[in-house]
Amino acid sequence: MMRRAYLTALTGLLLAAMAGPAAAHPHVFVNAKAEIVFAPDGSVRAIRHHWSFDEAYSAYITQGLDKNGDGKLTSDELSELAKINVESLPDVEFFTAAKLNGRKQEFGAPGEQVMSYENKILTLVYTLPLKSPSKARSFGIEIGDPTYFVAFTIVDAPDAVVTKDAPQGCVVRVNRPPKLDDATQKRLAEADITATPDVSGLEVTTRALVACP
Repeated sequence: MMRRAYLTALTGLLLAAMAGPAAAHPHVFVNAKAEIVFAPDGSVRAIRHHWSFDEAYSAYITQGLDKNGDGKLTSDELSELAKINVESLPDVEFFTAAKLNGRKQEFGAPGEQVMSYENKILTLVYTLPLKSPSKARSFGIEIGDPTYFVAFTIVDAPDAVVTKDAPQGCVVRVNRPPKLDDATQKRLAEADITATPDVSGLEVTTRALVACP
């Protein structure tokens, strides 16, 4: 319910989905990257998220934002949308969970948000700070929506999850969920748009672990 309210408040997504051809789960697709940011003393400071939304969602959410009518969307024209998105993320727990040395972490107020629109794709970049930065032997993150209302895919690329200013010897391992089989995808696609689909027993989030000496 929280995720549906979040998306409805931002973009009227449910109304658009009901009026359009794709009344299925998930409703939004996100290609994601993450950067684990370290402080000079070697402590984990923040996660820098890069979220690129699917073309249909990008087109819908940016309607009417080209204020000067030049056919291009600048970061300035997208600044209010970026602000609204980031301010709403606490309601969905930032679609992010983190553990530092095995202990669950709380996040501070997100910031440094910016949106861009290129090749029909809208991308949100923002920094999610840890409330209590600390040095890490291990730092694990999980990115995704457990209800599968929003489908996050960590891109299959060398820079999918990286570190910035990490102590020497730190390594990153990424564990992506298996692809859903055809029968499961069909069941989710036929689910009631107003209901939360049953995803019990399914892996729909990506995990990454930074291990340091």
